[in-house]
Formats: sequence, C-alpha cells, structure tokens
Amino acid sequence: MPRNKKQSRDIGIDVNPPEKVCQDDKCPFHGSLPVRGKTIEGVVVSSRAQKTAIIERHYLHFLPKFERYERKHSRIAAYNPECISAKEGDRVKIAETRPISKTKAFVVIEKLK
Repeated sequence: MPRNKKQSRDIGIDVNPPEKVCQDDKCPFHGSLPVRGKTIEGVVVSSRAQKTAIIERHYLHFLPKFERYERKHSRIAAYNPECISAKEGDRVKIAETRPISKTKAFVVIEKLK
C-alpha cells in the first residue's frame, strides 16, 4: 500500500470501506462526520444535485382495520461523498448522521452489488 494513501477510519458499522480516497471533511471514512442511528437500504433515483443523492425505499405498512398491507415508499436526501459517488440506479446503504443541511441528515456509506 502506498504511503501517501490516507487510511479509512472505522465508522462502527460493518460495511466495506470505499476504494477511492477523498479529501472531503463530510465523508464518514476520510473526514470527521460521525454516523449514528438508523441504517437504510434503497435505490438512488436522482444524483443530479451536487454531492447529494435521493434514495427511494419501498416498504409494506400494515392496516389493522382491514388486516392487509399497503405498499408505500419514501424518498430520503442523503450526502453522497466523492469517494463513493453513487449514480442513478445504484443500490446503496445510507446511515443517519447529524443534520448536514436543511433536508440532509443521512450519508451514503456503501454501494451494494
């Protein structure tokens, strides 16, 4: 391993660290952004905004009155570090963090196969 390559720090979640290295301060692996709380899997539906990815997740919600499930979805704006750089159609794992902006409180931590 080259000496000038900055090591990835352990974020406390069992994920594969990215192969690329970035100088981003808001990256959980190469910066100082702590992650805590929920981890969610979803699909990137938009990555047009700078360093932002919109992740959509589908889930089932039980309605006790009718004893059936309804299909629902939610869209979450997440910070997309340069070392991960998820594109539209990628399946990703995101983790909760401190509020980064008005709408972003999650960060992309891994691209799933």
